[in-house]
Amino acid sequence: MSTPPNPRRAPGRAPGLAEDLRISIARLSRRLRTLRGPGPDGGGAGPLSLTQFAALAAIQRHGSMTPRELADHEKVQPPSMTRVIAFLEEQGLLARSPHPTDGRQVVLSVTDAGGELLQEERRRKEAWLSRRLEELTPEEREILRRAAPILDKISRA
Repeated sequence: MSTPPNPRRAPGRAPGLAEDLRISIARLSRRLRTLRGPGPDGGGAGPLSLTQFAALAAIQRHGSMTPRELADHEKVQPPSMTRVIAFLEEQGLLARSPHPTDGRQVVLSVTDAGGELLQEERRRKEAWLSRRLEELTPEEREILRRAAPILDKISRA
């Protein structure tokens, strides 16, 4: 399966891997965002903003964190993260507990309800992606399997 030429690319310009990846990854990311679960109004906006979802997922992935560690990890200012944390706690998705060694701090952890929400969001997105992968040839799937760790490496740079 060959990819059609990019109509936005200037005629005669050699294809650029960086541009092709940027466009493809942005499209895929946008498509996956449309698969978010129902929001409070029943629409597809999801119960959380992308920032709230990312913060909750980071705590689940990395274990308990202080609010400062979470803000640093998500590369946002502490006051912004304070609002995110307050909302997640208010929704029963996040819990605070005393820091084991520093009485001035708290650690954040994902509640059972938060874990279930994350699991459902991931299940929905992975099911859609699995259906798209089934449409590819075995060779194309193998290329993607080999490219996944490379894309992950780029994303962490």
